Amino acid sequence: MPIVTGGHDLRPDPRVAISKAQLAPDERDLVHGIWVTCPPRALFDELRRHGELRQAVVDIEMAVAAGLVTVNGFRAYVAQRNAWPRVGLARHASAAAGLGCRSPQEVRMALVWMWDAGLPRPRCNVPVFDRQGRLIAIVDLLDPVAGCVGEYQGADHKDGQRHRQDVAREQSLRDHGLECFEVVGGDLADRDLTVARMLAARRRSRFAPAEGRAWTLDTPPWWAPWAAGRGL
Repeated sequence: MPIVTGGHDLRPDPRVAISKAQLAPDERDLVHGIWVTCPPRALFDELRRHGELRQAVVDIEMAVAAGLVTVNGFRAYVAQRNAWPRVGLARHASAAAGLGCRSPQEVRMALVWMWDAGLPRPRCNVPVFDRQGRLIAIVDLLDPVAGCVGEYQGADHKDGQRHRQDVAREQSLRDHGLECFEVVGGDLADRDLTVARMLAARRRSRFAPAEGRAWTLDTPPWWAPWAAGRGL
């Protein structure tokens, strides 16, 4: 467990990692009688502590998804800390964040798409509608120019009913002119395999102009209250 002392000395303890970094009064909160660092500071310290860029982007995306920070707010926080160790990593990670992912593996899939496959920044967790305003699916990853969709399928997608729903969902996306690829389980550990799958799917994509598509990202009037009621 990391503990920030703000320069004060504590007796060493193998169960904790002690940091004497400065701590401003407005960077701590009293929660249930325990002093804790505020979310932006805790996030800033954590991603600098482990020092891995992809994991740092995951950390930020998950903090945003949990409602603890906003991307712009965290970027502004990082911008005020130019002299801090590893601030460059924090700056790079916060620039890449803001994808809108809801799980760590979705973030990692999007980073492979951008950083390893060299493809344009995707839209993540975006609702796709047909021309009659009906929801086709909320997709994990979308390249709107190509009309290419990526889905991460975790272990919870293996049971019979969930798998049948996934097959029907993919068929509906394809019926509306969207090309799909799937990333499962350990695929992300083999980036070459995942990149090849992404590039192949994008090559197969239609790249249809907006007026020639059977799908749209324009949200119908019913969507906003429906999505808000479900926390989307």
